[in-house]
Parts: sequence; structure tokens; C-alpha cells
Amino acid sequence: MATITSSGLASGLDINSILTKLMDAERAPTTKRLDNQEAQIQAKLTGIGTFKGAVSDFRAAVAGISSATKFQNLSATVSNGDLFSASATSAAQAGSYDIKVTKLAQAQKLATAKDANFTAISDVLGSGTLTFQFGTLAGGEFTANPAKTTKTVTIDPTNNTLAGVRDAINKADVGVSATLIKDGDQYRLSISATDAGAANSLKIGVTDTDGNSTDQTGLSMLAYNPTLADGVAGKNMVQTVAAQNAELTVDGLDITSASNSVVGVVPGVTLTLKSTSDTATTLNVAQDNSTATKAVEAFVAGYNKLMETHKSLTFFNAQTGQGGALIGNASVRSITSQIRNALTSAITGTTGTMRSLADAGISLQRDGTLKLDGGKLDTALKADPQAVAGLFSRVTRTTDPLISASSPGSASQPGIYPITVSQLGTQGRYTGSTASELTIGADNSTFKLKVNGVESGEITLTQKTYASSAALATELQSQINANSTLQTASASISVGYQSGAFTFTSNLYGSASKIEFTQASASFQTTFGISLGQSQTGQVDGQDVAGTIGSATATGSGRKLTGAGAAAGLNVEVLGGSTGTRGALAFSGGIAQKLDSLLGNFLSQTGPLSNETNNLNQRIETIGTQRTALTKRLDSLEARYRTQFLNMDQIIGQLNTTSAFLTQQMTALNNSNK
Repeated sequence: MATITSSGLASGLDINSILTKLMDAERAPTTKRLDNQEAQIQAKLTGIGTFKGAVSDFRAAVAGISSATKFQNLSATVSNGDLFSASATSAAQAGSYDIKVTKLAQAQKLATAKDANFTAISDVLGSGTLTFQFGTLAGGEFTANPAKTTKTVTIDPTNNTLAGVRDAINKADVGVSATLIKDGDQYRLSISATDAGAANSLKIGVTDTDGNSTDQTGLSMLAYNPTLADGVAGKNMVQTVAAQNAELTVDGLDITSASNSVVGVVPGVTLTLKSTSDTATTLNVAQDNSTATKAVEAFVAGYNKLMETHKSLTFFNAQTGQGGALIGNASVRSITSQIRNALTSAITGTTGTMRSLADAGISLQRDGTLKLDGGKLDTALKADPQAVAGLFSRVTRTTDPLISASSPGSASQPGIYPITVSQLGTQGRYTGSTASELTIGADNSTFKLKVNGVESGEITLTQKTYASSAALATELQSQINANSTLQTASASISVGYQSGAFTFTSNLYGSASKIEFTQASASFQTTFGISLGQSQTGQVDGQDVAGTIGSATATGSGRKLTGAGAAAGLNVEVLGGSTGTRGALAFSGGIAQKLDSLLGNFLSQTGPLSNETNNLNQRIETIGTQRTALTKRLDSLEARYRTQFLNMDQIIGQLNTTSAFLTQQMTALNNSNK
């Protein structure tokens, strides 16, 4: 007898439908429970993401108050902007100034003589060397500019045309620019000093390969000795624009400037001169609070948005029984609590009346939001913008005007640190004995010296009789500072003449600052009153500043004191004054640094919000595992049920077969009996 394998054929039951309904009934309670759990977790994940975004937005608002310069903006306005423009830095002081511009600074310009007759830029000018020197021309005397070194340009057959000389000068970058100008039917070479000002007048020396370096042929056509009379050989170029300083008066005081960009005459303000006038115009420097106010407003708005987001995610409605996705979340509650505590606590390192955000008009309301009193903030900014800056940003202040504070290290601790100075930083100095000789010749024009331990090459003075000891001092300073070896080492000096003696002073402060003459003729030593090697009388080495910042001894280098211990990372520069107690250094980290650190931790990959997200994702993974296990269990159960139904169906089929057989036999028996 064949086996019945089709479900329900024997019994007439729809086994597949029965199994589907049985499995659905078995699956429904667990699936509903898992779906509800997953929906709740997904809602929490969305809530964490929303809250994290609000924290990130608030951090961006905090960044807006982290710069101290936003709280110390000053604006400079000019009544007549045609005369000059002005810009102010945080170092400026509010005030009004009457300014009159009588002269503009000019850069000197020279041109080849009109009768040079260059008809093409390819015309050969000549070969040799050009030496450019900058200085001041006064009373027929040319005094070298000690801040500018003498530069040389070589002209050879590869670049000796008019265009070639122009290009060679420009390529050499010697502090001048050269151009070619067509004047009628001829070309003229124009040479302009790059920098304006009377101290940047030009002196051009020529070594001409034709053997004559002063005539009007060959390269010597570019010779220009300003001390000579016009038309004299050696002053072959003509001046088209004279070197000139800018001249102006500020509140009646006469001021000169080598540049039309005048810096520091009005502290913290740069004036850009445009034109001259016989009448004064007014410069107003005033505190500009708009930038600071906008930054603080954005900060308050950012915090309030964060609190609004927090409230929407953690609310509970007692009437409806509904609550926010993050109600009761410990991490979110802790984050808002820490932020609130930071906002309401006193800020370490502040001075004066500014101790907390409330002093600047920012108060915490009963609903947890912040409120800004714009009038109080404006008053505080006008009274002491730096103190307000200290509430928000990293600010260092010193109470002694001759001690300046440098930017603190990243690990520096806010606080107020007393300062004492036991030794001022000094410069190395060499003072010669009495000197009166003003004539420099072959026997007393060369020497060598060490500046800050760096030995120069041979230095040569210009041989001539100087008009004064001051002029000779300027020549000494110019030639020493022009030495390439010393320039490479950034070693420079100042030379003065006082009480009958020359004084050589290193521009460096500290123990490394020293001057020593190492080579000079006996005549040179007599002329300048110096001796070689270590001098017990004339040579005084510099000293490093010494003192304390806070309670710890600071490290001195030059004029700079670097703190140690609790003051580690704090630096001040002692510019002068006396020894002893010198006030204090106040360093405020500001609320921005504290909040940024907090918010950064909250948002980091190891922070509480990331941990919450990871935990929730793990729970979703667990639900996925439970769904898989449920599917496997139900598949197994369905297989068992199906086997049972098939077995039942087979039994029923067998019974049906037996029944049919018996019915057949009974029918046959009945028929036989009849």
C-alpha cells in the first residue's frame, strides 16, 4: 500500500494553514515584546544623537568666546578719511586725537641722464659691479643707515644690456627696483629705493671694467654719490624723487615717519597716510563692544538651546503618563549638571570685580536657562574689557606696567601669582676709554670682535675724517651690524658716544650678551680707547633676570622669567624697573577653556554619550540574537508539529483504507446472504 505524503490528503485537514496559525500564535507575544524593546532603544538612540548634536552646537558657541581679542576690540574712525585711515589693536587706548599731515613719505628715485641716448633696451650699458648703500644725506654728509647693509650686483657680458642690468638689479633683491621708461625716442633706466624715508637715500658706487668708474660712459653712468654737486663726475644719475620722511602733528606734537604707515605714534593704532592738508582732522579711538556682545549672545543662545533639547528629551507628563526618550538617563542628567555647575562657579585667576559670569550680566534662571543683561555687559566691557575677557577666555595680566606676560602653556594652572625680582636682565656692554680722533685711515680702519660669543670676520670702516664723534659712532654701528657672520647669528649692537668715550652695547639681554674685541691695530685701539681680549674695566657682560613667580624660584633667561611648580608654563618679561616685589601675574583660564574641556570629554569616543550609544547598539544586537533564536526555535517546533500532523494523516489514511475494505467486505457478505 502506497504511503500518503501530501499533508491533509487523508484527513482532509489544511495542515499548512493550521501550522501557520499555530506558529503565528507562538511567535506573536515574543515578537511584540522584542519589537517594543527595539523601538524604545531606537528612540533612545535618536535622543542621544539629538542631545549629542546640541552639545556639539554649544561647544561651537563656546569657541566663539574663547579668544580674548574679541573682548578688547577698539575701533578707529577718522573725520576726514581722504587724509589718512586708521586701524586699532587691543593695545590701543580710547581717546580723541587731532592729527595734521604736512608731508608724505617718499622713496628716492634716480634715472639715467637724459643725454645717455639709449635707443633700444638691447643697447649695451657696460660691465662691472654696482654697490648700493642706504643712508641719510644732511649738510652734504652721507651717513649710512645702520639698519641696512651694503649690497653688490655683478654685471657681466651675459647681462650688460639695458634690459639685462634692469633684470640683474631686480633679481638681486638689494632693496631697490629697476624699471625702463621710454622718454621720447630714448630709454632711461630708473632705480627706486624699495623703502621710503630720508634714511633710505641711495648712494651707488660703480667699479667699471673700462677703468673709469665715474665718467658718463659704460656702467659708470649709474654712479651716484649724493655728496657731490650736480653735474660733477660720480654723480651721474639724476634724482627724480627725493627721499623724504612723512611729517605730521599729533595733538600739536611734531612727528616724523620713514613710512606712510605710521605705527605706535598713537599707541596700538596704525595710521595710513594718504594726502596732506593745512588743517587737522580728528581720530577717535573707542571701545567696540559689538563683536564681544555677539559672541556672548551666541554663547547664551547655544546653552539655552541645549537646555531646550534636554527638556524635550527628559520630560514627563503626569496627566498622560508620557515621557521623553531619555527620561531618567543618568549620563544626560550628569552632563547638564556639570555644565550648570561650571557656569555658576567663580572663575579662578580673575581680578577686580569680575569674578563670575553674573558680574558680566549672565544669570541662571529658575527654569535652568541663562539670561543676558545686555546693559550690564556693555557697562562691564566699557569699564574693563580685559577683566571681562578673563571671565570667558585665557587671559594673563600683570599689575606692574614694566612686566609683560607671555602666553601661558596649555597645562598652566589659573591663579594669581606674586612676582619678585632679585636681578634685572642686563645687556653686555663695552665702554672704551677717552677717545677724540675723528680721522680714519689705513692704520685704524679694520678690526674684529665677538658679539654674544660670535666672532665676526674683518670689519672695515670708511676711511675719511668724520664730522663728529656721533657720525663715527654711526659708522661703527653700521659696519658691525652689516657683517654677514654676525647677521647670520642675529648678533647686533648699538654704538654711542658719551662723556668722551665710545660705548658698544649688545642688543641681546642676559648672560650670553657680551662684547669683546679680538683683533685691532694699536692705532685702532688708541683711536677708540679699547683693548683686546677680556677687559677688566671696559667690558661688562650681561646678566639674566632672576626672581620668583608664585612661591617657586623662576628660571631666568635674558629678561624672561619662566615659572616652576604651580606656576609652570607661565612666563613674564621684566622690561625694567627695580628689584623687589613687583606685583602679581593673574592668569585666568576663563569659562571657555573649562567648558571646552568638559564638552570635549562628553563628545569623545570614550565619553558618556558614546558609551550610551554603544550600550544601546549592543542591546539592539542582543534583540537581533533573540530574534534569530526565536526563528530557530519556531522552525524546530513547526517541523515537530508537521511530523506529528503527517503521522496523524497517515494513520487516518490507514484507518480510511481499513474502513473502506471492511465496508467492501460487509457489502459483499450481505449480497451473498441475499
